[in-house]
Amino acid sequence: MTWLSPERLWLLLGVVALVVAYVVAQRRRSRYAVRFTNLKLLDRVAPKRPGWRRHLPASLFLAMLGLLVVGFAQPQAEVRVPRERATVLVAVDISRSMLATDVAPNRLDAAKQAARGFVDDLPEQFNVGLVGFAGQASVFVPPGTDRAQLGTGIDRLADGAAGQAGTAIGDAISSALEQIRSVDAEAGEDVPPARVIVLSDGANTSGLDPAEAARMSNELGVPVDTISFGTAAGTIGDGQQVPVDGETLRSVAEATGGRYFEAANTEELNNAYADIGSSVGYQTEVREVSAWFIGIGLVLAVIAALASMFWFARLP
Repeated sequence: MTWLSPERLWLLLGVVALVVAYVVAQRRRSRYAVRFTNLKLLDRVAPKRPGWRRHLPASLFLAMLGLLVVGFAQPQAEVRVPRERATVLVAVDISRSMLATDVAPNRLDAAKQAARGFVDDLPEQFNVGLVGFAGQASVFVPPGTDRAQLGTGIDRLADGAAGQAGTAIGDAISSALEQIRSVDAEAGEDVPPARVIVLSDGANTSGLDPAEAARMSNELGVPVDTISFGTAAGTIGDGQQVPVDGETLRSVAEATGGRYFEAANTEELNNAYADIGSSVGYQTEVREVSAWFIGIGLVLAVIAALASMFWFARLP
């Protein structure tokens, strides 16, 4: 935490002086009470009360003063705020190998469930789109803020929905970039803060070279995060082996400044999406947070006043 007016923190010495004065006054009060010999009369004019009640209003009042001084010094803190026009494109592999059951119930269904959780956790103002790809890439949902439409698009992801067999990672990235450049009237000249997230279980087998797609991403300044999903023991149909292969995804992430994740089960996939979601579409800004200290201080002042009035019929 930093301060716009750190010299004002010297006023805390005044608060410390009040604390010392209060402690001294309480000790003197105790000595005077001992000198009072008529105990019956003392009990009538100064009946015993729980010690914490007697000190609570003053303690809250002193804490309030300390918080107000801290707020007066104008503290600043780093906060994460959503970027304006932030756009996220999620590309999911829907090739036949995604039907492997090494991840229950199968890779594709687990990927769809995790994608729903990811988009639900994004801020409502984010533009989110969906691309499905196998031998070619198809835009299932163009980027927008309609989460219901996005959920319907995720439900439609299925083997064969993107045409011929294969795994077109390069085409998926290229399609996502096209959607980013058309998200609004300004996107063609002023590309919005954006990110592409690609989930697949294999290497590129058709379409655009992923290296070329990575070059296009760099030109637009759009990082590509990639998730390799599945295990080496994946099989489909009558036992055909479809082991996961993440080398293409790793190279794309490294080339574009994105991050590469390996997920062998649903929990790891959810964790990968959580890591991506913690940074995508946000920027860190330094903002003044004095209002928090002042607000809490005023709440403490109100509590102190109410406690004093109800317990002692006087203001602190």
